[in-house]
This record gives sequence, structure tokens and C-alpha cells, in this order.
Amino acid sequence: MFKNKVLLITGGTGSFGNAVLSRFLDTDIKEIRIFSRDEKKQDDMRHKLNNQKVKFYIGDVRDKRSIDGAMMGVDYVFHAAALKQVPSCEFFPVQAVRTNVLGTENVIDSAVQYRVKNVVVLSTDKAAYPINAMGISKALMEKVAIAKGRALGKDAETTICCTRYGNVMASRGSVIPLWVKQIKAGEEITITDPNMTRFMMTLEDAVDLVIYAFQNGLNGDLFVQKASAATLNVLAEALIDLYKTNTKVRVIGTRHGEKLYETLVTREEMAKHIDMDNYFRIPCDSRDLNYESYFEEGEEEISKINDYNSHNTNMLNVKGMQGLLFKLPLIRNDILGENAMQYPD
Repeated sequence: MFKNKVLLITGGTGSFGNAVLSRFLDTDIKEIRIFSRDEKKQDDMRHKLNNQKVKFYIGDVRDKRSIDGAMMGVDYVFHAAALKQVPSCEFFPVQAVRTNVLGTENVIDSAVQYRVKNVVVLSTDKAAYPINAMGISKALMEKVAIAKGRALGKDAETTICCTRYGNVMASRGSVIPLWVKQIKAGEEITITDPNMTRFMMTLEDAVDLVIYAFQNGLNGDLFVQKASAATLNVLAEALIDLYKTNTKVRVIGTRHGEKLYETLVTREEMAKHIDMDNYFRIPCDSRDLNYESYFEEGEEEISKINDYNSHNTNMLNVKGMQGLLFKLPLIRNDILGENAMQYPD
């Protein structure tokens, strides 16, 4: 479906953008457009890749005019641009709204205007039962995308759907690179809460989810990949064992806005989900504003259903966690050195 097509990646200089770029670069795709506001990262990427398929556009999702300039002639959009750090969004919630909510609306409106075939919007497990500004802004972002898709309908030129992912291992700003750095420096590993659980996904898993959404999504759909989870204590033990150190662990306490566990699919969403083997598909609510039709009878089954969270999914032990860690180039190169390329993905 991507042969001779043009793909636009917003936030394309980030971890997800780079992963998507790596997946598509050697395919028969015609062009990949990287849209972001960071000219330094774009320049670094340009010199590293030196590939004529990749085009760079400076702009900000808050400014629709800059998006329009990159959108002309595009077939597919992967919208990854966002403010993602929980603490910074807590202190600057309006900035999270402007980028994550209003910026998403700008991207979708531009895509519809220029008759893009498919738009996949990247979300996070923090959007399910959100307790912090980042999660709330991402939940609203999902609502914007789903509402736009529902309004367009199934026969529209443009299809808009969302993907919701769990913790992406070794992405920029995540805990694994921090702990590796602490281990190498001979420092203590700092853990917020050893019993805290997180879904564990590789960047390749996240890209698989996006491609699946491109291929199977209908307007207003939300896609979630089934994933294993682990406690922070298991993750720390797995890393310490891999690096063969006697690193100590220091518990620093839960940070502002953090959850003990993450939910990928809410109970309400599980009540209407469609099981797609490795994925959940949650179709949009097709009801309209004529609420009277739904006052007399509710949905009894919802109260009997559990949400899908990092406490009740498949839990990894230390050995299982190490197997997943070995899929990360960061870990594989450190542990295996010159033999890293011989280790199968």
C-alpha cells in the first residue's frame, strides 16, 4: 500500500519518527517527509541519512499554515508530534493542550483539506483514565481524532484512526537509558516504586501497530497492541544481571502525576472491543446527540468487565524481561559488543 506513495511524519525527529523512518527507508515508498520544529535534529538526521527520499520541513503543529506547506501531495500521515513528558506537562498544561489537542486538530484538518488517504494519530496508555495533564491532553487528542473520523464517515476520502501504546522501551526520556547510564557510572539505580508496573513494547512493536492501523483502520477506530508488562523491580534486576554489576537500588518515591499501573484499554472500551488476535480494535461510538434513545436502558455488561492494564496482563519475570531487553540495540551493543549483529531480533 505504500509503493510510490508519500508519507508525512510529524514529530519525525523523535524516537518514533526515527523508527518509522528506518522501517520504510529501504522500501519502494516514493518519499518520506519529516515535519518538526527542531532544525538541529533535522540537520543531524539529514547528514546521517544522506538519502534523497527523505525531505525535511520546519514547522510547528500549532501553526496550520506550516502544516499545509508540508501536506500537499501526501498520501499517508503518521502524527507523532506531541509534548510527552509528564512533569513538564504538569507545570505547563496549556502548552500540552496547544500542542497535543489543538495541534492534532490542525494536522487532521490539513490532511482532510489536501485529501490524504490515511491519518494515524499516536496516543499513549496515559490517555486511559488520565490523572495527569499529559494524559488528559492525549485523551482529548484521541477524542478530537475519533470525532473527526466519525464525522467523515466510512466512505470518506480520508480515514482517521488512533493507536494507543504502552511504555516504549529505550525511547528518549524513558527509564532504561537512564538506568544504563547510572549502572555504567557506578551509581545507584533510582526507582520511584519497585511495585509499579508498566507495559513493555519495543519501538518495532510501535511501528507494527501503526502499520496495522494504516492497513485495517476505519474512520474513528482506536487500535491497541496486546503487550506484556513488568514491575520496575523486575526491570532493574534484569538490567543489573545483564551488566554483571552489584548496583544498588534506591527508592525515591512516586513522582508527581505518576500511576502505580497503566491502563491500555478502559473497561468501557473493553465492552465494545473487537479482538484482532494481537490487537484490540475499539470502533468509535456511532451514537449521535439524540440521547433520549439511550436513557431508558444502559449496558449491564460493563460492570462485569475489567479494564486491560499492566497489573492484569502477562507479567514478565527477570529472564523474560532480559529477552525483551536484548531486542534493543542499546542493550545488545553494550552486552555483546562486536557479536551484537549475530543476535537475532
